[in-house]
Amino acid sequence: MSDGKPIVVLGVFVADTTYHAERQPKIGETILGNAFTLGPGGKGSNQAVAAGRLGADVSLITRLGEDAFAELAKTTWRDARVKPFVTPDPESYTGAAFIFVEKGSGDNAIIISPGAAGRISPEDVEANAERIRSAGIFVTQLEQPLPAATRALEIAREARVTTILNPAPATPLDDAMLALCDYVTPNESEAEALTGLPVHSPEEAEKAARVFLAKGVGAAIVTLGAAGCLYVSRERTERIPAMPAGDVVETTGAGDAFNAGFATALARGEDPVAAVRFGCAVAGISVTRAGAASSMPRLEEVEALLRG
Repeated sequence: MSDGKPIVVLGVFVADTTYHAERQPKIGETILGNAFTLGPGGKGSNQAVAAGRLGADVSLITRLGEDAFAELAKTTWRDARVKPFVTPDPESYTGAAFIFVEKGSGDNAIIISPGAAGRISPEDVEANAERIRSAGIFVTQLEQPLPAATRALEIAREARVTTILNPAPATPLDDAMLALCDYVTPNESEAEALTGLPVHSPEEAEKAARVFLAKGVGAAIVTLGAAGCLYVSRERTERIPAMPAGDVVETTGAGDAFNAGFATALARGEDPVAAVRFGCAVAGISVTRAGAASSMPRLEEVEALLRG
């Protein structure tokens, strides 16, 4: 793949504190864990880092405190060639996340305290409006406040920039915001929460996807874990299988890997379904490694998996 159009991501950085144990403790209980790691996280940051590792021209709009976790963020972005556009916030703290990883399954449960990133505002977005307008692809999620995400989507849509909303964590959204999105990329639980429909099979996922289309979204991509993805637009419905690359270590960051891969392939001119397949390959590699940002693969690894 050659270099493509610029990608701009609006999102949060948090420092991931990851605890591995046999199970989660009950309230009032203390248990011993098996391992601990500290690393970079936050959906927006993870997606930007993953796109950077894939060779994309990617920028990240966010807000940080002035502390040790902020330095971790800057080092992470520098290593992945992400261009940061940061509003410094000395009155708050750089966000942090508690991540529990269950031994054996690799499944996770997460608590996020966004700190400064929870104060990302429409004014922060306006300060970076020209960068959004000059992008080929704009990506955001729902970890920062909705007014900031909405304003950024409005700016991108007005400039005819392709817009991707990863609606995570699931939050009630009005139809006007969804109508600003060329693509939405919920997982099964997010699709359920946002449409009110059960999503336990590809058939149910298609029904949920069509609810998004009825609200003005261009295309919905429901990620189905080991079952792959379902792409639904007004013209086309495709099921794309998962692309396993080895044993699952943990699933933290898999959705971010997918979204970054999808955005990167779109930026390079790929057909949307081919871009979904590329995103599945990125996610397939990411789950074979521990961590979030640290699990994101390089372009050559993804291309090797796609070649089979």
